[in-house]
Amino acid sequence: MKIILLALSAAFVNNVVLSQFMGICPFLGVSKKISTAAGMGGAVVFVMTIASTVTSLIYSFILKPLDLEFLNTIVFILVIAALVQFVEMFLKKVIPSLYQALGVYLPLITTNCAVLGVALTNVQKGYSIGESIINGIFTAVGFAVAIIILAGIREKLEKSDIPESFKGAPIVLISAGLMAIAFMGLSGLIK
Repeated sequence: MKIILLALSAAFVNNVVLSQFMGICPFLGVSKKISTAAGMGGAVVFVMTIASTVTSLIYSFILKPLDLEFLNTIVFILVIAALVQFVEMFLKKVIPSLYQALGVYLPLITTNCAVLGVALTNVQKGYSIGESIINGIFTAVGFAVAIIILAGIREKLEKSDIPESFKGAPIVLISAGLMAIAFMGLSGLIK
């Protein structure tokens, strides 16, 4: 039951983008089309899951036993950067169209504070390796859900009659704000 609550909390109640406001740059930048948003969501799911696993293992078996916990941020950033490079090489070779569509936002996963935030949250909350993996997976799923929903809204907004002063960034920020309010409505479900 604890794992289910952790998963639901990570994905929906404490959504990394809409309630913690981490990962806003790719959230706003890659959400113009559902296809690119889904690609970014998939890349973040992969990177965040592997990063949560690897950083949890490094923290539990190397940093903590050697009393080097103070190095966790630096080590976690290096692990995340290496994983993003792997994803970038993979997409460039296997799915070049998605690689081109993601553009500059793919390397930005390295500096996506959501990925680092999850790794640090896992340590700060004292999650076990299994809990860290579940938290990483479902936090990334929450990110993917949020970015895909926003992309769907943005595609609909392109065809809508919007006042000139709201076109572009203003309507996107309003939409994201309304999404955040909707997700924050779930905050009383899990404590």
